[in-house]
Amino acid sequence: MPPPAGTGSGLRGLLAGSRLDGRQLSLVGVLLVLAAIGAFTKPDDFLTGDNLQLILTQASVVGVVTVGVTFVIIGGGIDLSVGSMVALASVWATTVATQDLGLGGMLLCSVLVGLGAGLVNGLLIAYGPMVPFIATLAMMASARGLALQISGGETQVVTVDAVLELGVPESYVLGVPPLVLIFVAVAVLGWLVLNRTTFGRRTVATGGNPEASRLAGIAVKRQRLLLYLLSGLCCGIAAFMLVVLTGSGQSTNGNLYELDAIAAAIIGGTLLSGGRGSILGSVLGVLVFTTITNLFALNNLQTDVQQIAKGAIIVAAVLVQKGRNSQ
Repeated sequence: MPPPAGTGSGLRGLLAGSRLDGRQLSLVGVLLVLAAIGAFTKPDDFLTGDNLQLILTQASVVGVVTVGVTFVIIGGGIDLSVGSMVALASVWATTVATQDLGLGGMLLCSVLVGLGAGLVNGLLIAYGPMVPFIATLAMMASARGLALQISGGETQVVTVDAVLELGVPESYVLGVPPLVLIFVAVAVLGWLVLNRTTFGRRTVATGGNPEASRLAGIAVKRQRLLLYLLSGLCCGIAAFMLVVLTGSGQSTNGNLYELDAIAAAIIGGTLLSGGRGSILGSVLGVLVFTTITNLFALNNLQTDVQQIAKGAIIVAAVLVQKGRNSQ
């Protein structure tokens, strides 16, 4: 029986959208080079199952944040507050009152706090109107300060067994940690939304040319509001994941996540000026940075060297973007 009309073209479109472009292939190459370096410098440590699980788990938390940041940047914005929103959501979700509500209450609280912070960002930027850099910079300071005030500067230890059990090997699915599965699910949903929905097309259009998008009938202000809500939602999910990973909530959580997320999106091919980007590229960017961090840790290199290396990679990625745009 022949397939329904349009099925073949739809399948071809899906496959075409799934192919790696040149930049993504280069990131895969970078990952292979990093794996070779790890195998050479630390053959007994790097390629072990436990270490690979560690890399994927560490990439999962910042990876979920990066999905939201990628949407914001494609839409022509920027979000410097993601790390602070993660800290605020993790602290609020681990107060004694919230923990009394169990796993569901903690997850709901984390998500709602992320959405609330994202809503404030979106309202200030879309309807304020404020420049995204200033609005999210203010949120970065305010959210971190509120997290510090709620926690009193102390670490809030999780006592809910159902939450803690998500981080133990017994909860792994076929050897895969639940946090990694959450990251995969968020990344797949993000890819589908960006590439297969009207929301995704409007995001690209808004970032590429806001005025033309407005004239074409797109509610640009509402679109920007929704993008910052999406970023806040991802931060709320990531905050709960971080609580599971560390077994605690503290005001220092999410430190420099904004750097890691924006950097991963940039080297993954997302234009800082908006209008173009890739969830798959951002995921590969997260894996590259996490693998570099893991290699540095295994080889006992200092944290400051890691930050210098990340900064150099960001500069190189931006220069490559400018070179391609000029061509």
